[in-house]
Amino acid sequence: MIKILCEKNLYHAPPPVGGEHILQQGRGTDAVKGLYKTLEDLVWLTQLGLNLLLPLLSDKSELTVNDIVFHCGTLHDKDVVVMQCGIGKVNAAIGALTMIDNFGPDLIINSGVAGGTGSEAKILDVVVGERVAYHDVWCGPCAERGQIQGMPKFFTAPAEIIELPCLERDEHIKRGLIASGDMFVDNPEEVSRIKSLYPDVLAVDMESAAIAQVCHIKQVPFVSLRVISDTPGESDDNTAQYENFWETAPLHTFNILNTLLFNL
Repeated sequence: MIKILCEKNLYHAPPPVGGEHILQQGRGTDAVKGLYKTLEDLVWLTQLGLNLLLPLLSDKSELTVNDIVFHCGTLHDKDVVVMQCGIGKVNAAIGALTMIDNFGPDLIINSGVAGGTGSEAKILDVVVGERVAYHDVWCGPCAERGQIQGMPKFFTAPAEIIELPCLERDEHIKRGLIASGDMFVDNPEEVSRIKSLYPDVLAVDMESAAIAQVCHIKQVPFVSLRVISDTPGESDDNTAQYENFWETAPLHTFNILNTLLFNL
């Protein structure tokens, strides 16, 4: 997961940057259908992205807090702090809170992987979360399904981020709802259940809503970027067609993240 401390800047086109980025273990822990075979594969992918992103930072330093390593530096004239969290809502929330309490960021960006829902977001598309919500929460009649009591049902990203012109120019960028839960969604029945809660959901992950809730409580702007890895039950989602996913997926999210940072 990336959390970024940034300053406002003018809109520009970013300089070309090679390499890849992906830092969030985003989709599960067991042997699964689709592109991820094992947790080791997923961790390898996230570590690859981290290794490629860090050389782009200038004035680098590291700080370890509660066994979490924070990589600090400058990118596009902005102060940036990068960290990698574990899988699931608890790990994500701990990482977000530790980041906020120790660095006071102006913006947190979560970058990772998500499952598709058979909607307009296809494999290797990147979903920018206009809204995020839980799909595995039920607090009883005091709140709607998916809503933590006392919290909004949907956590929204800042309009000034979502509406940046740089996010308009790529046909593989989709904006919409990301739903989070502590489960790996690997079958069409589970996708249908989630879509019964949120008919317009584009992507499903395990972390975004937890980070968003922490940011909501701490009043820190937040946005999630998720590359689609697979869509359970979709006949056209043939893993064999995406043998280069390990190289291509990080590049997709990195380029969008790099563009976003440059234009803030």
